[in-house]
Amino acid sequence: MATQRNKAGRLGSVAAGLLLATAAATLAACQRRREEARLQERRLELEELAVRRKALAHQQRMHWELLSRAIDDPSLAVVIDTYDKSIPAEKRRQFFYANAWYTHLYHLYQAGILDREGLYTYLREFFQSPLFREYWEASKSQRATLNQSSDEARIGHMVDGLVHDLDEADTDEWWVVGNPPSE
Repeated sequence: MATQRNKAGRLGSVAAGLLLATAAATLAACQRRREEARLQERRLELEELAVRRKALAHQQRMHWELLSRAIDDPSLAVVIDTYDKSIPAEKRRQFFYANAWYTHLYHLYQAGILDREGLYTYLREFFQSPLFREYWEASKSQRATLNQSSDEARIGHMVDGLVHDLDEADTDEWWVVGNPPSE
């Protein structure tokens, strides 16, 4: 009888060991599948980001191409010219160019190449130009049509604050005016 119990005990121990080994293997397989799924999800996110950046780059090229045509050919400029008609045509063309620069910087921000602080720093420099300030004022009604919860509208409000700070500054050291926003 003792031998049978001993054999039964050993068989029970072997069975328990096999059960534990199987459970460990199953757990390891589940962890591998979770990790593979996480990596696949990350790959898809990176692919989506690459597609989005490519689309933004294409959109920026198209924007520049269309604006260039409007700048070069006044007969085409009238199609998109929403500025006050009392503004001389030459100045409106300059506004198109200022818009191209603003849009370029905005796209750098959207693509993640500039953060908000970097965008703010570049814009602070651009707004040293009286013509750029005139463009900003002349385009106020265009910005008013933006969805106020959009990123573009939020950046516009940030720029409005920057322009206000520059106007109110009592220093010639424009590069220190205002507080760059943090992300």
